[in-house]
Amino acid sequence: MNSQTTHSTYEPADTHRSLWLDTHTPESIPTDTFTEGAHYDTVVAGAGLTGLTTAVLLARSGHKVAVLEARSVGVVATGNTTAKLSLLQGTNLSSIRKHHSDEILQAYVDGNQEGQSWLVRYLEEHGVPYQRRTAYTYAATGSGLSSLREELAACQNAGLPVEWTERTDLPFPVSGAIALKDQIQFHPMEVLGALAAELRHRGGELIEGVRVTGASSGDGSWRDTEEDAARSSTDDDTEGSPLIDSAPLTVETSQGSVTASRLMLATGVPVLDRGGYFAKLKPNRSYAMTYRVPGSPASIPEGMYLSADSPGRTLRTVPVNGEELLLIGGNDHVVGRSPSEAAAVQDLEDWAQEHFPGAERTHVWSAQDYRTSQYVPFFGKLPRGGGKIYLATGYNKWGMSNAVAAALAISAQILGGHMAWAETLGARMTSPSDVLTGLKDNAEVGATMVAGWAAAEVHALPKEAPAEGEGAVGREHGKPVAVSTVEGETCKVSAICPHLGGVLKWNDAALSWDCPLHGSRFAADGELLEGPAVTNLSRL
Repeated sequence: MNSQTTHSTYEPADTHRSLWLDTHTPESIPTDTFTEGAHYDTVVAGAGLTGLTTAVLLARSGHKVAVLEARSVGVVATGNTTAKLSLLQGTNLSSIRKHHSDEILQAYVDGNQEGQSWLVRYLEEHGVPYQRRTAYTYAATGSGLSSLREELAACQNAGLPVEWTERTDLPFPVSGAIALKDQIQFHPMEVLGALAAELRHRGGELIEGVRVTGASSGDGSWRDTEEDAARSSTDDDTEGSPLIDSAPLTVETSQGSVTASRLMLATGVPVLDRGGYFAKLKPNRSYAMTYRVPGSPASIPEGMYLSADSPGRTLRTVPVNGEELLLIGGNDHVVGRSPSEAAAVQDLEDWAQEHFPGAERTHVWSAQDYRTSQYVPFFGKLPRGGGKIYLATGYNKWGMSNAVAAALAISAQILGGHMAWAETLGARMTSPSDVLTGLKDNAEVGATMVAGWAAAEVHALPKEAPAEGEGAVGREHGKPVAVSTVEGETCKVSAICPHLGGVLKWNDAALSWDCPLHGSRFAADGELLEGPAVTNLSRL
């Protein structure tokens, strides 16, 4: 199948809302009503690709399933992705190979292949348009070329039919490239729409505006606390207690509580702290833009591209409303640790204009993902969850195939199935490289926390309101306070992240307050947007 996608709602708008969300109205995926005290076989937290795929797989087996989404379907990760369903993943496979055995590498590729195959079948069966493209990882520098050769070796070792080439159709010279034919691109919100429709058809519920904030066993044990969060950051990645309590879970939410036999956390980073996964993940933010290019489609390279160089660059075509747009992305950085997110956006714009002169920008947005210290996703049972809480996280920017792979693995685990690749990945041991990466990541977190508090203590909060689009953190009455002005409204909120007390930083591109420790993000008025935090900032 190689079709063009048509969206009657498309109107170019240079906003911070992704093209995917802008061309797929929320009304097309209706929400159900939350009923306090209801009971389900499975509650899924998060209505992205991981959560909805897991919910559909369980609903197909007769489970009564409710998907609880804090905001709206796809609004966090899936609706802001570049939506490349590819087994050629930049330099990801060589990174995994540096940390693990060839057996682990092969299991990771096998899982991604199964996730890709399942999703392609789903797209075809449900009439969701997609395009087949050749995927390229390319290098333009000497250091990039060295990384590219390592990736080639890792791909060949895992049995991927990659080819070395110097022809990419990119409008600038490259030192070399790896190519993999017949990879997939699509509109991610159309996929979520199809999954949501099937979930409802099979009796499941999809409820927006309800945030999962906690869970406990029938007797109230293993409820999350700040002490538990700090202690769990040192736990091993075990699959949890071997004994499963027969009592149902009480799932606490922003709208009341429900009960369930099990809970699946599909929230990017797990919103329950037991297991300390927030300390084993590195949150990264990157940027994407779409352009109308003069002379398109002939002037737009047709493949899916990702650079092996730094800063990263990603490109793909986007068929929309009868025309072909160009998507360009990159400039990733750790959340809350960029000197200026707006400067990163401008740098990407300059690069786009340099290589595609006269390109007219239609949308600009940013996305967030998490890299594990092991470079392989975590999925399975959550430690100290009584064997009834599951998680999936750490896709390292390859969420389209990994989301489905995780959903397949977890649903099989719940339903008593068997997947050899999933068992291999679940049984992997922590290597010395993993330990070193984790120590380095957490040392950076510790240094960032100290620096943030020191700066907040030294500087008093400005007396004058910030200019439009600006924010500042300073000391007021002995505590860090954040103040910003957005669309003419000045808001003052606590500058302390409610997760583990990091001092927030103003994001001058997304106009948000970002935590540089573990990636929680808040709107200018303090509303929680994403991350391991589960409560809003206090308004002052």
